[in-house]
Amino acid sequence: MLRLSQGQLNLLETCPRKFQHIYIDQLGSLTSPDQQERSTWGTRFHLLMQQRELGLPVPEIKEAIDPVDGQLQRCVEALIETAPEIFQLPSSIRQSEYNHSIEYQGYLLTVVYDLLILDDREAQILDWKTYSRPHQPRWLEQNWQTRLYRFVLAETRDYAPEQISMTYWFVQGRSADTPTPQSLRFAYDSIQHQQTKRDLDQLLNQLTDWLERYQAGQPFPQIAESASDCDLCTFAMRCQRGEQMTANQQIPDLADIQEIVLS
Repeated sequence: MLRLSQGQLNLLETCPRKFQHIYIDQLGSLTSPDQQERSTWGTRFHLLMQQRELGLPVPEIKEAIDPVDGQLQRCVEALIETAPEIFQLPSSIRQSEYNHSIEYQGYLLTVVYDLLILDDREAQILDWKTYSRPHQPRWLEQNWQTRLYRFVLAETRDYAPEQISMTYWFVQGRSADTPTPQSLRFAYDSIQHQQTKRDLDQLLNQLTDWLERYQAGQPFPQIAESASDCDLCTFAMRCQRGEQMTANQQIPDLADIQEIVLS
């Protein structure tokens, strides 16, 4: 059974062919040093938050030895100071880095809640983001992380959609040196839940169809050639798309390659 996360759903919706290359063909996608550094920072921040939530000792950080750890600690402290209420709910059930899956239409939909807070009245999903708060919240509202995380919770727990919310905390603010955490909260309701279900059904039906065609030798569809997304994609040359594929870079036909005679 194919496991699908929010990241895979986002990619499937954005570019089916890239989804094929990464998750079906198992082709690696290059990661820049900056991306790797941000990913490592985010992983370490999530680990610190999990240690704190589980009551495990957090090692003392000496910033003079590791400035990055100093930034991490300041971001954790700033979040606790900015939103103390989310850390002071003793009567609630709290689950940190909680993995949850649901079988749906022949696929295994998987989510990871950074922090899930449950009580008799509501279910709160909290997610730590280590990039700045987006200027267009609508983009994040339509992202499959927001949609899938709330959908899975509503489908698997005894909470009405109206009792579920998801809050993103952007822990660095505009600077990790002087962090001022900001948040975006997305409520949920039955109308959104039904719309997410319809959109999810449609996307998964498309995926099933594309997989069947793929088994018959037909690749997943490409996005429009006019899309600017291809220009910076690591698979642009493979797809013969984007600026990476200039006339001089076209893969030649074997019949056009001159024979080299070795003497």
